[in-house]
Amino acid sequence: MPLPSSRALAQELGVSRNTVLTAYQELIAEGFVVSRARSGLFVNDELRSHGPAPAGSPGPPQAIDWEGRLRPESDRDLPDVAKLPDWQQHPYPFIAGQVEARSFPVLAWSRALREALHQPHLHYSLRDGIADDDPLLVEMLCDRILPSRGIEAAPDSVLITLGSQEGLRLLSSALLGAGTLVAVEDPGYLDARHVFVRAGASLVPLPVDGAGVVPPADLRAADVLYLTPSHHHPTNVTLSIGRRHNLLAMAQRDDVVVVEDDYDSELRYQGTPSPALKALDTTGRVVYLGTFSKFLAPGLRLGFVVADPVLIGHLRRERRYSVRHPPGHLQRAMALFIGSGQYHRSIRRHRAALRRKWERMVDGIEQWIPFPVTPPPGGVSVWMEGPPELDAVALTDGLAEYGVIAERGDIYHFDRSAHRNTFRLGFAAIDVDRIPEGLQIVGRAVHDQLAFPGPAARRR
Repeated sequence: MPLPSSRALAQELGVSRNTVLTAYQELIAEGFVVSRARSGLFVNDELRSHGPAPAGSPGPPQAIDWEGRLRPESDRDLPDVAKLPDWQQHPYPFIAGQVEARSFPVLAWSRALREALHQPHLHYSLRDGIADDDPLLVEMLCDRILPSRGIEAAPDSVLITLGSQEGLRLLSSALLGAGTLVAVEDPGYLDARHVFVRAGASLVPLPVDGAGVVPPADLRAADVLYLTPSHHHPTNVTLSIGRRHNLLAMAQRDDVVVVEDDYDSELRYQGTPSPALKALDTTGRVVYLGTFSKFLAPGLRLGFVVADPVLIGHLRRERRYSVRHPPGHLQRAMALFIGSGQYHRSIRRHRAALRRKWERMVDGIEQWIPFPVTPPPGGVSVWMEGPPELDAVALTDGLAEYGVIAERGDIYHFDRSAHRNTFRLGFAAIDVDRIPEGLQIVGRAVHDQLAFPGPAARRR
């Protein structure tokens, strides 16, 4: 049956005929109604299959089983690093990987963002670069950032990424697969392990001591060696210069790719930063991962990879078919931020602020923590290894009741049950004046659990 005429329906509903005509036009445009010449308007026949089911027909269709469709996650047995979303609401956030918001150079960064939207920068902020990076940011990296790490690089040796984690994923896609082996630090960066296992690789743990990763007899079983040499994650120890040369020679002899994750080398408070492994490499087998996130803010999600041009070309094509390229506006703004000198000024201010926090941490640990701790020369956290009977998992859970956020350390080890006595205290996000009181709470909690006299007990 045809639908009522516009005149009849307008009269029946008591509305304007134009209103009915507009409604009919919309129904025709959306395909619900079709117009037949000299016959009128009709409900589209294609909609009949969506009408009420006749009696005796099967029931409503079942919802898709997404659990059954999803491919099992190969890293499902690895623990995840959990971060409280409301950490900034806690009075004592000893959390790593975050920054104190007021330390961010808001005015300078806003100026760079605005400038990136004016000529001659607007084109690079708004264009679809396909697989290319912002040439100005690459130039700034090669001329202003990498030389301080002893690295000389040409533009075709640099790839901009969405943080160092994307660099890890791209490298894993290019170099790893079923049957490949990655030698990693134990304890070590947990997210990197997830990335490697998801790529199909197996992990070979290498122990870590006060001088960094302990070199094995050889690396013949490994395809890739992953290291955090400047400040080991999570203990913050620095890989000694002798071990650096030893590992590089071993990697050359056994034909192993070395991935150097140099995530916060600039943040050192005692002595000078050690040279990057990439700066010591003469064979082109070291792949260098860097990031702006740890220096400025993790939410910026900008990093870079420095490697042989052949590998960079492959990673660039791989990136093109995943995220294409990092946002052009962010890239150009970062380039302008570096070129103006604000980047290095911000780093100096940030390092000075972190040094004050580091000093408070060192003093507070000596005063309140009832077991020996060796503070690191740099980084943004302190690794705590208590006596074997300390249960740091229960400790960190209990500290949350007092507004103290501390990170359990067992998850960074391959043998988690043997390292329940470790935890980590970050100091980048906490207010400097809250550090002593927060450490006092930690020390008292440790004392209460261990029930032995110590500095915390004497000061209660």
